[in-house]
Amino acid sequence: MTTTTPARTDRDGVLARTALHPSLSAPLLDTMNFLNEVTLRYPQAISFAPGRPYEGDFDVARVPGYIETYLDHLRGRGHSEERVRTALYQYGETAGQIRDIVARMLEVDEDLTVDPASVVVTVGCQEAVLLTLRALFTGPEDVLLVDSPAYVGITGAAGLLDIPVVPVPGTPDGSSPEGLERTVREIEASGRRARCLYVVPDCSNPTGVSMRREARTALLDAAARLDLLLLEDNPYGVFSRVRRPTLKSLDTERRVVYLGSFAKTAFPGARVGFVVADQLVAGADGRPPGLLAHELAKVKSMVTVNTPTLSQAAVAGLLLQNGGGLRAANEASARHYQSTMRCLRDTLAAELPPGAPESDGVRWNDPDGGFFLTLDVPFEADEAALDVSAEKYGVIWTPMRHFHLDDAGDRQIRLSCSYLTTDRAAEGATRLARFVKDRAASNG
Repeated sequence: MTTTTPARTDRDGVLARTALHPSLSAPLLDTMNFLNEVTLRYPQAISFAPGRPYEGDFDVARVPGYIETYLDHLRGRGHSEERVRTALYQYGETAGQIRDIVARMLEVDEDLTVDPASVVVTVGCQEAVLLTLRALFTGPEDVLLVDSPAYVGITGAAGLLDIPVVPVPGTPDGSSPEGLERTVREIEASGRRARCLYVVPDCSNPTGVSMRREARTALLDAAARLDLLLLEDNPYGVFSRVRRPTLKSLDTERRVVYLGSFAKTAFPGARVGFVVADQLVAGADGRPPGLLAHELAKVKSMVTVNTPTLSQAAVAGLLLQNGGGLRAANEASARHYQSTMRCLRDTLAAELPPGAPESDGVRWNDPDGGFFLTLDVPFEADEAALDVSAEKYGVIWTPMRHFHLDDAGDRQIRLSCSYLTTDRAAEGATRLARFVKDRAASNG
């Protein structure tokens, strides 16, 4: 008996879809492109879709000064001009050449003391996610838990690596410890292992929710009880009206792998992120234990080799010019985001007043900072509805279904106000309210 294998290409040299990795057929992988491109499809519309920082404070003239500040820093440490030139032009250390500056930033901004050796500087936080998942997950029996709804970057990366993802029931205060324990026990009963939980405790993407301190402590206690690692992603914490301790700063058992990014807070175009991985890994052949960061650097050496030194220099210079931290440098941005968010909520409240018939089924949350707000609507918020909103009402938003692993977000939308001025946010909210009222009436 003979069997046939599907052809990899047809006679025109077109690759068969079955010849590619299955994850490339998942709708999830189109989501990031959608988020980046939807605004370009409707250039006249006001867009609440992109999670981009506000550009009003960007100044091209500052960039050379950032780099020069970093080079002066190297000279001040006794580096020769030859070493300074090499630091700027050549391939750098795989783990990054500004690890000490990143560690100093965490001390200044988050009261978090870390060994620079536990830091890996990455090409954006997305690479940090990929490296961490690749190192921690060993086979199909290892399961990644995500606080649902979840940022598509984590679920997409898991899909590329064939890592099964299971959502943990969310609450208005983040992950539920009871839901987490129940989910872990169900996974164990199926013969698999819950390896770690990915969370965004501050002003999360996509919901805007922040975890109270008590909830953070409870989550750490649950992780210890269930023998879980926590992947803490914190791109928005500096923008919150309420300063809360990171999970990592509360971590006494090295259970938290901390993921960070300079995309929202410093220099998006530089594409620089980092990961703090101070967990110990048993040494081979009787050697002493090493850091998980060293293992991540091995993976990075086969992915991007190193993070561009020019990008690192620009980010480091910006940090050095601001006393080593980013909170002070982002005070104006934080005020802008909070003002724009307040304007968005106030306009929605005026156009869709609570208790009014036209507001039936419409609710929104009240984030204390960050970029995002969640709006519940009384109709299916899908791409078809988005097209109508963009074409006829001139306003763009993101269907929340992109962030769910089930259909729980079919009647929710994500609004990002970070990219807009307050005037545009108010006008956009007015257009959005008109769309919501008309759509709800037509579905009624």
